[in-house]
Amino acid sequence: MTGHLYGVGLGPGDPELITVKAARLVESADVVVHHAARHGRSIARRIAAPHLREGQIEEALIYPVTTERTDDYRAVLEEFYERCAARLAEHLDAGRDVVVLCEGDPFFYGSYMHLHKRLSGRYPTTVVPGVTSVSAASAELGRPLVERDEVLTVLPGTLPPGDLARRLAATDSAAVLKLGRTFGGVRAALDEAGRLGDAWYVERATTDGQRALPLADVDPETVPYFSVAILPSRVHERTRRELPEPAAPGEGRGEVAIVGLGPAGREWLTPEAQDALAAADDLVGYAPYLARVPANPRQERHASDNRVESERAEFALALAERGRRVAVVSSGDPGVFAMAAAVLEVAAEERWKDVPVRVLPGLTAANAVASRIGAPLGHDYCVLSLSDRLKPWDVIASRLAAAAAADLVIAIYNPASKTRKEQVAKARDVLLEHRTPDTPVVIGRDVGGPEESVRVVRLGDLDADGVDMRTLLLVGSSQTTVAERGDGRTTVFTPRRYPA
Repeated sequence: MTGHLYGVGLGPGDPELITVKAARLVESADVVVHHAARHGRSIARRIAAPHLREGQIEEALIYPVTTERTDDYRAVLEEFYERCAARLAEHLDAGRDVVVLCEGDPFFYGSYMHLHKRLSGRYPTTVVPGVTSVSAASAELGRPLVERDEVLTVLPGTLPPGDLARRLAATDSAAVLKLGRTFGGVRAALDEAGRLGDAWYVERATTDGQRALPLADVDPETVPYFSVAILPSRVHERTRRELPEPAAPGEGRGEVAIVGLGPAGREWLTPEAQDALAAADDLVGYAPYLARVPANPRQERHASDNRVESERAEFALALAERGRRVAVVSSGDPGVFAMAAAVLEVAAEERWKDVPVRVLPGLTAANAVASRIGAPLGHDYCVLSLSDRLKPWDVIASRLAAAAAADLVIAIYNPASKTRKEQVAKARDVLLEHRTPDTPVVIGRDVGGPEESVRVVRLGDLDADGVDMRTLLLVGSSQTTVAERGDGRTTVFTPRRYPA
């Protein structure tokens, strides 16, 4: 079995810009290869040095020529790459993995490509991209290369100045590489193209020796080969805006977004809700629900008890009236036994009629629990709350009886709390007047959370054991079916057809 050839991009010079994959391959390689001029120093090896280990074989490929003039430059280099490829082939034939270190990106004016074209047809080969000098220079300048529909042109400084000038005049943005002795011609081409005033110069980007300045100010005698000329995005410069001063209280256009968090973590949160939470200046809500939103020091958080919904709504509206963007958080869906109705009820008052309010839906507990067990809500169903804090028990009981008599599947929210346990047994007895004791009841608790549990019991066996405010009950209709799957899982579904 032969070894594997890797062309590994190391980025522009900063060792922290090596990718994780590149670092791993360098550390594990049997043979590490680097190019160098006749002085023997290798920028690529210096970048990779922290990841080299004892016992690795190193192959230095010393260029016979670099930038000096010779009548047969191309032939000399071609013969050099033939010899180098033969040396690496010996390692590969012996089963050794070979990593060729490449400054920048291996396929972006890189020497590795000359080895690749000679060896990739005979050996398994992987190329690991790296940050290019062009990307590094743009980042260090703090100026984007292209925006919207602009075209970026990458040019070698070795082109004749006339060709360079024509190409520079025809493009939106450009990067010119291989400067050094070509710098004078590149500068002249930029001037001829009318782009000299737009051009920037960066040498040895991201390293301790970095230098960046307007290209027109550069002394040609100081320009090394490892430098680049950049024509950044003209659209970006034309549309640059300074961030306005924050609006004083009352001057901005505030709003209240009532945000459904879903039943649990981020994976249950809609992109629309995520966007509203990220954009908010203030987060308002019941303390346990606020705790589910990651802290952001830019935002103010206003936690309160669960029994002050109207006060919480008025507080949120007052913040928005002052120009603040307010997110009122609610578990599940804010329109299902939650904050949307409370906020809109207060917002209907004359004082708040001009404060924008919007409701962002969330995945509600009934759908979350149903998804964990199958499709118990596959046919007509209704949603009820057993909490008697805002409505009397006799109303709850009459609605339970009506829903049961209509043979609806019933999703029951707020079935019990620390101080309210008896309603579960009362509800069971009301339902048993219309349903058989074998009617399936799905008990879902903390669905999506760390204490998630979903179980199925007979209606006749339903009690308050293990049932609390984090629990939802799904009471089946006469058609709801419990089935066992081949893997032992229990599913519950209500057919969409109803008997005539």
